[in-house]
Amino acid sequence: MSITERLSELGVTLPDAPAPAANYVPYVQVGNIVYVSGQISSGPDGLIIGKLGADMTVEAGAAAAKNCAISLLAQVKAACGGDIERLVRVIKLTGFVNSTADFTDQPKVINGCSDFLVEALDDRGRHARSAVSAPSLPLGVAVEIEGIFEIK
Repeated sequence: MSITERLSELGVTLPDAPAPAANYVPYVQVGNIVYVSGQISSGPDGLIIGKLGADMTVEAGAAAAKNCAISLLAQVKAACGGDIERLVRVIKLTGFVNSTADFTDQPKVINGCSDFLVEALDDRGRHARSAVSAPSLPLGVAVEIEGIFEIK
């Protein structure tokens, strides 16, 4: 099954790739590797803001991370000239969770991204990963995730 068909089956339409908010590029391609800049948690109603361990549940954080995954795939699609089928695999994710000093479930939050990528891409979505805490993130968002991808 194609990536597009699987995303459709999951009810997901990739949005246009978000434009960078500062002096950087959304992705850099080196050979067949694409490095995608950090994608912040946002949805149809705007930014997903919150601090895990204070005013946001793990489940809400995981949902925010899933939205980051969708933005990551949108950037990969843009890097592939609009053809997401060129994606070979997800190599590595680094997830940052806006959380209190005593919050320790960062991996459960970033699972929202990881689980979605495996659900959408099967084995192509399996990846190495880091999930770390941050005392704050840009614009107060709950999650930011960057990724490294292989394309053809």
